[in-house]
Formats: sequence, structure tokens, C-alpha cells
Amino acid sequence: MKIITIICSIYLTGLFLATSLAFLPVSAVLRVATGWCDRQLKVLHLFSCFWASCYTWLNPLWNVRITGREHIAGKKAYVMVSNHQSIVDILVIYRIFKHFKWVGKASLFNVPVIGWNMYLNRYVKIERNRISSQRKMLRQCEENICKGNSVMIFPEGTRSSGGQMKTFRDGAFMIAVRQKADIVPMVIDGTALTIQGKFPFTFQRIRLHILPPVPFEHFQHMSVPEVSRYILQLMSDELQHMRS
Repeated sequence: MKIITIICSIYLTGLFLATSLAFLPVSAVLRVATGWCDRQLKVLHLFSCFWASCYTWLNPLWNVRITGREHIAGKKAYVMVSNHQSIVDILVIYRIFKHFKWVGKASLFNVPVIGWNMYLNRYVKIERNRISSQRKMLRQCEENICKGNSVMIFPEGTRSSGGQMKTFRDGAFMIAVRQKADIVPMVIDGTALTIQGKFPFTFQRIRLHILPPVPFEHFQHMSVPEVSRYILQLMSDELQHMRS
């Protein structure tokens, strides 16, 4: 079994290097060719979804199942939130093929290829230890909602250990309250053990369930911390249900 995972890991590492060299120039061309008429960069984001999805489609070690895509309306701007178990969550969420702007930590934007593509997509970066960066992130997310772009946030702020959710930070829910935007909770499970350190990859069954949107009318009279706790409970209950 171990030799199989090592072989697959070498294959997947080669796949990442090959696709990065091939797909980054395509992203750059799409940005130049469509950016003038596609102000929201939907075409580029969909290509990024395809790019990221290749790593799960072509990975024999991961069995990925996604349910609830029908809950996301195509032309509506949401605040989308998910629990965070592993960096693999990003690849899995891309597979919903819905338009949104990622909110990611600033260090990711400095990673060659990956970070460059994030800049091309005009995703939103945040330095979590800097108040000024947090405020800028909130402002940019609210601007994106106003422009019709959903925003995708991990409200735990970092990856959780053991697959259990941490307390949510308030930023995502402050955006939803201020912009009167519906919240789309997503619950992911099975990614916590997909990568043991950095090598090798492991066999894993991964599930992502998209819950029905929570309309603004449902939480308009709640405080931001109350909304945060409500969505956390909703998602924690769903995670337990998925595991049972």
C-alpha cells in the first residue's frame, strides 16, 4: 500500500509542475483577452476552477463527492463560508464551479504560480495580524458584493486540527450584515489527512456539502457575533451528520 501512495505522490507532483507551466500562461492570456469585457473576471475564475479541479479529477487516491451545488444561484452575490481542514479544501471548493472571489492569507499571494494566478483573478488578500489589512479586506469584500461577486471565506481563520471546527471569526458575518447578503455555508470533511506532512499523499474519501443559503432576513436582527455562532452551530451539526 505504501509503495502505491509513493508512486501516486510522485505522479501528482509531476502533474502539478506540468500543469503549472502549461496553465499559467493560459490564465494570463485569458486575463488580457477577456478582462476588458468581463469586469468580474468570471471566465478567468472558471478556468482557475478547471485548473484546480484537475488535481482531484486525476488523483487516484482521492474520492471526492460534492452535493448541494443547486443551492447556489448563478447571478446572486453571497458570502460563502466553509470549515477548513487542509490546503486541499481549496482544490475541492474550486470544483463547485461557481463564481466567487477567494479571501486568502497574504503569504499565498507570494507563492510562485499559485500566487500569480490569485493576483490575476483579483482575489482578496489579508494579513491577519494587521488591523489595517483586516479593514482593507472587509472593504474589498463589500465592494465585491456590490459588484455582484460572491466572496469565499474560511471563518476559522486557519486550519483546524482533528477535523473539529474552531470558533469562527466575525469578519465574514460582518460583511453579510452590512451588505444584507445571504450566507452560503459549506461543510467539508475528509481532507484533514489527505497529506501527511508534505509527502506522500494518502487514500482519502472527501465530501463537500453545500447547505441552502441562510437569507439575510433570517439574521437581520442578530448581532454579528450571534450570526457567527449561529452559522458555526449549523455547520457543526451538518459535519456530525455527515460523519454519522
